[in-house]
Amino acid sequence: MKDLFGKALLDYYNGNYTEDIITSTNISDEDELPLPYLFRSYSEMPKIEQKALKLCKGNVLDVGCGSGSHSLYLQEKGFKVKAIDISKGVIEVAKNRGVLHAEVLNVLDETETFDTILLLMNGTGIFQEIKQVSTYLIHLKSLLKPNGQILIDSSDIKYMYEDDDGGYWMDMNANYYGELDYYLSYKGEKETPMKWLYLDFETLKLASETIGLKCELVLKGEHFDYLAKLSFLHQKSNL
Repeated sequence: MKDLFGKALLDYYNGNYTEDIITSTNISDEDELPLPYLFRSYSEMPKIEQKALKLCKGNVLDVGCGSGSHSLYLQEKGFKVKAIDISKGVIEVAKNRGVLHAEVLNVLDETETFDTILLLMNGTGIFQEIKQVSTYLIHLKSLLKPNGQILIDSSDIKYMYEDDDGGYWMDMNANYYGELDYYLSYKGEKETPMKWLYLDFETLKLASETIGLKCELVLKGEHFDYLAKLSFLHQKSNL
């Protein structure tokens, strides 16, 4: 990976903002990802993100932390937060913005335990493919303290396959419809394509229950997106 995402965030942080990131997928055209949005304050966040931050408890792991906006909000509220991301540039920005504990780390290499694990901005994306969902969930479960919780968001992108008659044109012989090839470019340079997974709630719920985690729907967003809470089966819900 060329870490174009990290390069873009560093440019913005250092005052060299001249253009936005361009993204696309195998089922969608090019779209701009505005860099200012990646530095948003709590009041600028979608309701799903605000709700997730309000539900946080204990010590928190912020997975795929980006510029650190979620971690910074939680730090200000007195939480102990560890922010991780696979992008070196992103972690540099997060540290420069004041995130106290930020580390370049793949979540599968994380070994500490937490009361809350946050995976926001399509948190299921890092699972990449449907066949890897259980691998990631089992590992995330191993990082939870006894009364811990995983707060994760995603979207059911079935609507993107809808035709004019209200039917769907999905190829039933193809992979799960939420598995996408994700393309990113910045300042004319193209990043290595990657897999990105959008997971519908029922599939996440089934995968969670299969490995012994309760999965509750916390909040539905405005456009087929949702926030879910995963916890050990014996825990009482306090939603």
